[in-house]
Amino acid sequence: MTQARAPLTHEVEVLDELGQRRRILIPAERALTLFIDKRELVTLMTLGEAPEALVIGYLRNMGLIAAVDELESVTVDWDVAAAAVRTRHGIDALEQKTARRVVTTGCGQGTVFGDLMAQIDTLTLPPPEAARIRVSALYAMLDTMRQRDSVHRRAGSVHGCALFRNRELLRAVEDVGRHNAVDTIAGWMWLQDGQATIGGADTVFYTTGRLTSEMVVKAARMGVPIIVSRNGVTQSGLELAVRLGMTLFGRAANRRFTCYSGFERVDFDVEPRLARALASALAEPGL
Repeated sequence: MTQARAPLTHEVEVLDELGQRRRILIPAERALTLFIDKRELVTLMTLGEAPEALVIGYLRNMGLIAAVDELESVTVDWDVAAAAVRTRHGIDALEQKTARRVVTTGCGQGTVFGDLMAQIDTLTLPPPEAARIRVSALYAMLDTMRQRDSVHRRAGSVHGCALFRNRELLRAVEDVGRHNAVDTIAGWMWLQDGQATIGGADTVFYTTGRLTSEMVVKAARMGVPIIVSRNGVTQSGLELAVRLGMTLFGRAANRRFTCYSGFERVDFDVEPRLARALASALAEPGL
């Protein structure tokens, strides 16, 4: 068995709410395609801390192996982003066991990574001159989401997504997984086709979840060039956003934010020191 631990963080330059550029660390994210007895099984998204243990645990939890001694070898090669598993006697009825994949409600959906990445270079988003965001509009969106009556506020344990046009909230959705929430927004946008023009340069997508590669690609498929998250971003998510020309805001709450990409779309129309003072006031208990 290999010991192919990968670097867990990646250093990037960001733009903060004061208009200052600084360097921070973000978590790494990489695809790992699992082959079992030379048959491609699934692509998992991972930090890469313990990929061999991840692969073995996945096979165990999926009920594909009953004991670790059924495995002959587990080899991870990051140069080709693949994990090769060899079993001692094969897996009975592997095709039947893996023919039907159920996407769970959890936060990750690594099993569909390959499908989402297909034809990514065909996606076209509005250029910076056609799709911009004012810091004041960003703050208004954050206020709207902070004050909104939500399942998360009343019960917790859910993720939320929302679609804005300028400062107007068009649709908000909560679900037990962030992917369910973004998919619901995408479905709603399609249902509006012919009734209203939804999507494109005048829309901003908001999510409570972290900005992984899958979330970035889903927003791009929706035609939305600007994403705002209450959480952070992964290395792969950022790399895809840069490739697609998207603007990503993370750690966005009250009057604080970190812009990870697409700085050229951001218009600072709020005095930074005032924004910082308001952020401190909003952070006080009871506000």
